[in-house]
Amino acid sequence: MRRILFVDDEPMVLDGLRRTLRTMGKEWQMEYATSGREALEILAARVFDVLVTDMRMPGMDGCQLLNHVRELYPHTVRIILSGQSDKEELLKSIEPVHLYLSKPCDAEILKATLARTFAVRHLLENDSLAEVISKIQSLPSLPSLYYEIIDEIRSADGSLARVGDIISKDLGMSAKILQLVNSSFFGLATHISSPAKAVSLLGLETIKALVLGIKIFSGFSSSDLPCYSIATLWDHSLATACLAREIARHLNLTQDEIEDSFLAGLLHDIGKLILLDRLPEACGKIAEVASSTECPVSQAEKKVLGTTHGRIGAYLLGIWGFSESVVNAVAFHHCPGECPNDALSALTAVYLANQCQGKNDPGNINKTVNFDLDYLSKSGIDRIEELLLTCSDPCRLGENGGCEDSFRR
Repeated sequence: MRRILFVDDEPMVLDGLRRTLRTMGKEWQMEYATSGREALEILAARVFDVLVTDMRMPGMDGCQLLNHVRELYPHTVRIILSGQSDKEELLKSIEPVHLYLSKPCDAEILKATLARTFAVRHLLENDSLAEVISKIQSLPSLPSLYYEIIDEIRSADGSLARVGDIISKDLGMSAKILQLVNSSFFGLATHISSPAKAVSLLGLETIKALVLGIKIFSGFSSSDLPCYSIATLWDHSLATACLAREIARHLNLTQDEIEDSFLAGLLHDIGKLILLDRLPEACGKIAEVASSTECPVSQAEKKVLGTTHGRIGAYLLGIWGFSESVVNAVAFHHCPGECPNDALSALTAVYLANQCQGKNDPGNINKTVNFDLDYLSKSGIDRIEELLLTCSDPCRLGENGGCEDSFRR
């Protein structure tokens, strides 16, 4: 049974949560605290999967509480449920929080958010690895792009369009901006899959505050490894995203699924960034195993870590509030048959696109492409080569504007 701790200094709010969630009592064990200090006492006595706290509270506010929880109980997913509208206070809460929900929050949205958070926990059985990921505030960026965006924002004639263009070139920046814009941090109620569009909605002043004040971006310091080449990761991710979108269109998926296919294709290898940044020694061991046994990188990762970069990336995106469709596509992009849902989805599109692009991946030792025919058969897909050939032509970078221009739009 999953455990949730709700924290709010207003007893009436807690009573409302009890009434709203009483139907979930058989699945979730819920406890309530009226202050940050009481919450820490409860957390010291029992393990909780999720903490949901108000922002503005006397004594210890929600931001201070979450900072304590991040250090003491990093495995606990941290959610703010607040009517806080002060921009400065909101910006302070970005570092320690995973998700932000606004009061008043629709009961079904709250239930769905909590259920989705619990659902991603099964992706990682390694608790110590889950703790490492839960502590992540942002992902590192290519140094050249990091300094480029700093210079652009500090420039007297800094352009929002150029800022969006720079962020769109970097996986770490893109993931963080999309996490923020698709939460309730800034009151935007629409689903955004394009980093450039997210930047345009936030505006230059907010981006400046995030980058220069909160410092949500950082430069990458680790070295490349053959299986984890940052130098080629962007090109591979972008090409996969563009091809996944075209495949999704040809499979007649819904518009939301088409957008999710592109976004998941863009972020499908974000677990590699996490590994390079947080576990570089493990990356070295994985590279050695992959090279000595000539096995795929994902298999080498399982031998060393017991999991894959797909599941690692999906876990972070899941606790950051990305959709189930995107999370599943990232988690199972090497092994779609392990996904509980075998219907046509963004996963199908990303899997096919990644397999097609994978022959150029430095981590693919023998440069071969194999398809999971059982999964594709269950999904109703045949004539794979014909489908990929049809979809690949519009996705060649540099031709007719290329995917990069399309992505920025």
